[in-house]
Amino acid sequence: MAWNWTLPDWPDFRYDASALEPFEQTFLLSSGEILGAVHHVSQPEREQLRIELLSEEAMQTSAIEGEILDRLSVQSSLRRHLGLDPDSYPAKPREQGVAEMMVDVYSSFADTLSHETLYRWHRMLLSHDRRLETIGAYRQHAEAMQIVSGRLDRPTIHFEAPPSERVMPEMERYADWFNKTGPGGAEPLPALTRAGLSHLYFESIHPFEDGNGRLGRALAEKSLAQNIGQPTLISLAFTIEKERKAYYDQLGQHQKTLDVTEWLVWFAEVVLKAQQVTLDRVGFFINKAHFYDRHRDHLNERQAKAIARMFREGPGGFEGGLSADNYLKITGTSRATATRDLQDLVEKGALNRTGERRHTRYWLNLNERERSQ
Repeated sequence: MAWNWTLPDWPDFRYDASALEPFEQTFLLSSGEILGAVHHVSQPEREQLRIELLSEEAMQTSAIEGEILDRLSVQSSLRRHLGLDPDSYPAKPREQGVAEMMVDVYSSFADTLSHETLYRWHRMLLSHDRRLETIGAYRQHAEAMQIVSGRLDRPTIHFEAPPSERVMPEMERYADWFNKTGPGGAEPLPALTRAGLSHLYFESIHPFEDGNGRLGRALAEKSLAQNIGQPTLISLAFTIEKERKAYYDQLGQHQKTLDVTEWLVWFAEVVLKAQQVTLDRVGFFINKAHFYDRHRDHLNERQAKAIARMFREGPGGFEGGLSADNYLKITGTSRATATRDLQDLVEKGALNRTGERRHTRYWLNLNERERSQ
């Protein structure tokens, strides 16, 4: 199999820049839109919004690799690393590591890329993993670095990376390319083109024993942030996780060629979707603040607990809506009290109701306008 790094022109990726121009323009416009939307959020709420967006990305970049994290532990760790008032929830090693890396990517986005940057991220991410021979440095093992699936006796090889002795020179060239193609560099590239190439290029070297996917996505985030001059806070990993099969198919296809227009167009489309997810989340956060401005002083303890639980589900809400049984489980109250509470929330305009009898479902009413007194 001829992998891309074995081809004579490696790593001179070829692509049609004109095919990417419309995406590049939309990306810059949407970046300004996100910045404008965030400015509508008050400073204390902005900190919470940052926690929620970063924690979602931490959760999803791990989920892409099949690792499920504890959301509250991630958020607690993020608060600590961002210098905010910590909560009492315990920080677990895996969650603390990915949170620390996310904050480092966020806060040091403008710094040039170095081996030490990548080593630091790798230590943060995997210092808890006792299975690995090398943590905080590039791989050194003699055996081939392969991405495989299937039976142990008949594995399917999806990709084989350069041998370990080639990793350091390849990463020297990669870091030089990354820094030259940034804003103000000798060979600057447009935002989406650079981010898409940076991810594919890094994944094709696969320089670490483990964690390459998460680090590669962090590099794409760093690249995008450098091109717009501020952290993006876009839901990139969240969006990739939703298109996980296509993501791996695209990577696999384009690790066998240097013609990468199709990969860059796919990646650009994912980034634009990720921007829209972030805009929706910012809008949801603003609506949440307005909701509590209207209703905070009019909720009993049970209602407040159920409403908070509904908001934790995010913009999509409870799948299929909140049922009376959901309310019973959340509050631990009686069925008669639950019925009165829910009816009261509907009458106050806090919830909308759909369906009848056992099919009745409740939804947050986020579109209610302020009523004149």
